[in-house]
Amino acid sequence: MTGIIFEIQRFSIQDGPGIRTTVFLKGCPLRCLWCHNPESQERDPEIFFIPEKCIGCRYCQQVCPRGSHEFADGQHIFHRDRCDRCGLCTSQCYAGALEVVGRQAAVEDVIAEVMKDLPFYRNSGGGLTVSGGEPMMQFDFTRALLQAAREREIHTCIETSGGTPRAHYLEILPLVDLFLFDVKETDPIRHLQFTGAPLTLLHANLLALDQAGAALILRCPIIPGLNDRPDHFLAVAALANRLEHAQEIHVLPYHALGESKNARLGKTPPLSGIAMPAVERVQAWVEAIQKHSKVKVLTL
Repeated sequence: MTGIIFEIQRFSIQDGPGIRTTVFLKGCPLRCLWCHNPESQERDPEIFFIPEKCIGCRYCQQVCPRGSHEFADGQHIFHRDRCDRCGLCTSQCYAGALEVVGRQAAVEDVIAEVMKDLPFYRNSGGGLTVSGGEPMMQFDFTRALLQAAREREIHTCIETSGGTPRAHYLEILPLVDLFLFDVKETDPIRHLQFTGAPLTLLHANLLALDQAGAALILRCPIIPGLNDRPDHFLAVAALANRLEHAQEIHVLPYHALGESKNARLGKTPPLSGIAMPAVERVQAWVEAIQKHSKVKVLTL
């Protein structure tokens, strides 16, 4: 059983309780305007290119079978329209200007990496978190990875936006100790505008998981000028109050990491020029939700 991952992040402390290892899978049905992992959206491997790191060795030009790399007037030009993402150009790019994002990985290899930090999980209450992208888009691999963790008595979390079939969520429920469920927008029209996906399925899956007894944390990215609205805060609180098994609400303040990553992918960022909110502003968001919610609200 293999899947396509783009990162394994050890000693993660913001993706569930305790010290965790977070495995990031490629592929996502949403296209959030503020996405800070745009390299997770496509399922296939992609190429990061950072031209300012290029030292002009021209190795990439020599090995590329499709002539995707050109050097002219002291500039390294990467013709992405010619590239088939074979990754040959990255194999000896010692300067780090070119990098493959995404690789095939076997469950056994991933779980072996996760097991390296087993003492830290047991001492801190941590474990494995499967994230993305949307890990449920690689359902068979995600299920197998969670099963492998369960067999080794490792605590499991999955981060999801709820945009895949409900039957899949109910099937993996016995393998998941905690669902980190994204709530990106509560207004249906704005949700479609901001993420490219309808809201109905996502909320229906959230309610179905709650009714089935799943432990839940709501994860709410807040982006200045988009969803930092009183009506959204009130709706988040109302949604959490409907849930029997919601443990916390996490406010995730916007950051601009996605802008630089989009540039590395040769894409224009959907959002730009939005400043990261000050601590005082984020705390005001937390208080605005907490005022109407029985569920504990905090920021990471």
